[in-house]
Amino acid sequence: MRFNYLKLITKSTLFASVLYGLLMGASCSAQKKNTTKPNGNPIVRDIYTADPSAHVWADGRLYVYPSHDVSPARGCDLMDKYHVYSTTDMVHWRDEGQILESSQVSWGRKEGGFMWAPDCAYKNGTYYFYFPHPSGTEWNSTWKIGVAASKYPAKDFKVQGYIEGLESLIDPCVFIDDDGQAYFYYGGGGKCMGGKLKDNMMNVDGQMQKMEGLEDFHEATWVHKRNGVYYLSYSDNHDADGKHNQMRYATSSGPLGPWKYQGIYMDPTDSYTNHGSIVEYKGQWYAFYHNSELSHQDWLRSICVDKLFYNEDGTIRKVVQTTGVTGEKKEVSKN
Repeated sequence: MRFNYLKLITKSTLFASVLYGLLMGASCSAQKKNTTKPNGNPIVRDIYTADPSAHVWADGRLYVYPSHDVSPARGCDLMDKYHVYSTTDMVHWRDEGQILESSQVSWGRKEGGFMWAPDCAYKNGTYYFYFPHPSGTEWNSTWKIGVAASKYPAKDFKVQGYIEGLESLIDPCVFIDDDGQAYFYYGGGGKCMGGKLKDNMMNVDGQMQKMEGLEDFHEATWVHKRNGVYYLSYSDNHDADGKHNQMRYATSSGPLGPWKYQGIYMDPTDSYTNHGSIVEYKGQWYAFYHNSELSHQDWLRSICVDKLFYNEDGTIRKVVQTTGVTGEKKEVSKN
């Protein structure tokens, strides 16, 4: 009996040890999958991402809401399946998971795809995720700015509809001023529009108006505020002369302008496009953008971040782009 008892104990212990090892291995694998520590830019390397909109929420984390380039590359029509990334130290980036895809948009284009550059805002206990998506097969003339809402910054988003009465334009940006008033911007093709949002964050309050004073505006509007000055940054038309997009900016004493053009704050990357956001986190300002460092293809892009500095007069110094990729081959998931 003693022998059999010990044998039973040994088998039980062995089984428990194996089970524990499997569970710990699964836990470590999940942790490695959800947290990355890239050696510099790009900051996400398991999928292709572009058009980063960065925000700092009340939980103290910095969240990035990018678009997703699906591989293999097929221009920009295949873009879909938004993920969210977050950090507390600008080094370790956590994939919060997928929050929305075109199949969840009941009013959207039946063929899917075309989930382009998004943004997110928080007001009155709710997070609002804004995304451009066509409502018809003729995508270029049927753009809508969809709105999904959640009580959490990176999960449980449900599509509420879209902002009615807008032109067929893209690249939503929502800026909430110190008094709580929300402002909505969007544009494309050389036109940048802005206006107030009602408290429901779903409707424009009054009329949208053209943002005046911008030089060579193309797309990718982003608005931030520093020391009482409003900054509107954007991507230009530099590709028209055979080069890639530059990032420019203008300033104003009010959120809707008129704007005073200030210059270029970021030179072209190795990607045909660029799209960025500017945010302060833990006392340091950062510029988010994308490049094609991993794929070397224009439509398989990767998000990046570098420090941003201001001169004493409030103008922005040219951002120095950095990279941690030194030519080594990188395997990127084709999901």
